[in-house]
Amino acid sequence: MMSRCSHIVLGLGATGLSVVRYLVAQGHAPMVMDSRRNPPGAEALKNEFPDLEFCFGGFDCRGLVQAEQIIISPGIPMDTPEVRAALDMGIEVIGDVELFARAIADKGPCVLAITGSNGKSTVTTLVGEMLKAGGKQAAIGGNIGVPALELLGENVSHYVLELSSFQLETTHSLKCLAATCLNISEDHMDRYSDLEAYRQAKLRLYELSRLAIFNRDDPQTQPMSPMNNNSFGLGNPEGDEWGITDGKIFHGSSEIMNLMDVALLGSHNHANLLAAMALADAAGVDKEAMARVAREYKGLPHRCELVAVKNGATWINDSKATNVGATVAALEGLSDYLGDVILIAGGDGKGADFRPLANALGSVTHLITLGRDGDKIAALKEGAIKVGSMAEAVSKAAELASSGDIVLLSPACASLDMYSNFMARGDDFRQLVEALDEQ
Repeated sequence: MMSRCSHIVLGLGATGLSVVRYLVAQGHAPMVMDSRRNPPGAEALKNEFPDLEFCFGGFDCRGLVQAEQIIISPGIPMDTPEVRAALDMGIEVIGDVELFARAIADKGPCVLAITGSNGKSTVTTLVGEMLKAGGKQAAIGGNIGVPALELLGENVSHYVLELSSFQLETTHSLKCLAATCLNISEDHMDRYSDLEAYRQAKLRLYELSRLAIFNRDDPQTQPMSPMNNNSFGLGNPEGDEWGITDGKIFHGSSEIMNLMDVALLGSHNHANLLAAMALADAAGVDKEAMARVAREYKGLPHRCELVAVKNGATWINDSKATNVGATVAALEGLSDYLGDVILIAGGDGKGADFRPLANALGSVTHLITLGRDGDKIAALKEGAIKVGSMAEAVSKAAELASSGDIVLLSPACASLDMYSNFMARGDDFRQLVEALDEQ
């Protein structure tokens, strides 16, 4: 029988392990629970902390309801029965970002935070690079790969955090200098009751910030209550807004740079850049440092990443497009290109409604679908080609592509029906494309 433990870490993985390390450093001996029998990080946990209690393969409800505090993984829904029982008992349930927020409470607002359905990692990385270019000591983490708690040992002036809706559900004390919600489109409908519930989870971030920066082109990102705010958008800016006029980036009436000098491809990435500039500006970064980064930064892997030009056709890896909104953004971002677009899409739709993709498919000449929900996407376009593997998809696309065309992998779905993650899917695509023969 398990002993009573004041702190329980619910869900291991990289985030859970960071929580364990933090709590142990604070003098606690947390218990670790995970529904998986061999969760990621299990070996590291046993090696680093052989004396800690753990329970794998399920949650021990009796142990949970006796805890003083539960630190829950973002991947575990708050309505999980065992978690709900603990909440009903008045037990505090928080996430790793809340622990982080409490640890830096005496530093004052020093966090720049980014959420949204798509573009979070790109903007988070851009902001971090802009702060560094502007002479700031910046640490980047959160949902982007490095857990927030692992940033605490660094000597920094600013933290740049990517935050998911799941993380925001359990965060209450974070004090942000500025925060943005980039966009809202249907995602994680297997976890939220509807789009509005998902939106409300995202927009909680504004309540934690001195300055809310929203997307003028997406009304759903506007704050739900009056607060100090600014905005970005692809149109002409007014007042202190960020925007684009005559092919140039402006902050209000001040010209920053020519859009032709921006390294990132696509209008959706131009919106991402504007958001990053607005956040960096809130931290006091000078405009020339921002422009320097914008001229050099070419983007993250698997996000509208140029893979190769084969026989005159351009192949783009957008495997990170795990929802409909991301694929719509990618297609709209490529709308200025003159060649045909061949789209490869499909995978695990996570309960999404694919109908909003229909209009964007009008710019697609050939649609190739695969994966669990590929048929649902294929139904949106007459003549869609259904295949059983990425290798078959790439082979078919190569047959169809002519010089000047674009072949875009932008699945509008998660990857877990066929791959371990979106990176593995993108890597498979890249390797298959690179292996194509030149003719």
